[in-house]
Amino acid sequence: MSLFLLIDILGTIAFAVSGALVAMKKRLDLFGIFIIAFVTALGGGTLRDILIDAPVTWMRDLTFVYVIVGATIVAIIFRRKLNYVRRSLFLFDTIGIALYTVIGVEKGIAADLPPLVCIALGTMSACFGGVIRDILCNEIPIIFRKEIYATACILGGTVYFLLLETSLSQDFIVFISGGIVIAIRLLAVLFNLSLPSIYSAEKD
Repeated sequence: MSLFLLIDILGTIAFAVSGALVAMKKRLDLFGIFIIAFVTALGGGTLRDILIDAPVTWMRDLTFVYVIVGATIVAIIFRRKLNYVRRSLFLFDTIGIALYTVIGVEKGIAADLPPLVCIALGTMSACFGGVIRDILCNEIPIIFRKEIYATACILGGTVYFLLLETSLSQDFIVFISGGIVIAIRLLAVLFNLSLPSIYSAEKD
């Protein structure tokens, strides 16, 4: 199994579990849980593939469908073991955006697109499944709030291209770039960091 495929599968698992946890928190039925898991795991990547005129991965390789079904079933079975659902959701969501950022950047490079567009594709891959998930679950998407979310993906994608100029191996570049996304997201939450708000001095 190639590193790229392994990252893709791990990202799919992380986002599927993330979507399932949100759906169960909203007390959706079994069908709703699977739908939310699917759109969370596949939404960003599907949009990315359509934009770059590439085959939609999960329609060509049903492995990803089976992975989502399996991950969702595991999340449902062990939901009572997840004593801290919010922490679990945050963990899987953070891992998912890190992995999908790298996948999106690499797909952009494979399509021979400029670095800026590749970073945008990585951010889209990482964030838009969560956007669809939150909209369907009647939540304001995290990406549209002041939390540092998409910013972490953009910085991770930027680091990826900076590291390409070094002699580091591809595997190290992938791990470091993904690690940057995770580290920024964790630090932002631990230290309550956020983007500046334009509404802080205004009254309703």
